[in-house]
Amino acid sequence: MAVLITETAAREIKKVMTQQKMPETTALRVGVAGGGCSGFEYKLEFDGNVNEKTDSVREIHGVRVAVDKKSSLYLDGTEIDFHEGLDKRGFVFNNPNATKSCGCGSSFSA
Repeated sequence: MAVLITETAAREIKKVMTQQKMPETTALRVGVAGGGCSGFEYKLEFDGNVNEKTDSVREIHGVRVAVDKKSSLYLDGTEIDFHEGLDKRGFVFNNPNATKSCGCGSSFSA
């Protein structure tokens, strides 16, 4: 699996899923798309229709995670964490494949 999720991020994901009353079969879909100020944007969404033939699927800290095969090329080894502080709150991507990223942390180039 290309993506890792910290325990802190998993707790936040599970909290959102519980608040929104999502079924346990729902997966966190992690991917990339063209765009952003650096070339690619990270995408996070909940998906109830995961296809195990076209997606890499794994459970990490109790969260079902799906990554499409194309995005896996850009996300290999990426760790998703959750940061909560006075200056910002949100998910943080630590991507060893990124050669450049923007200040917002949601786009990169590889």
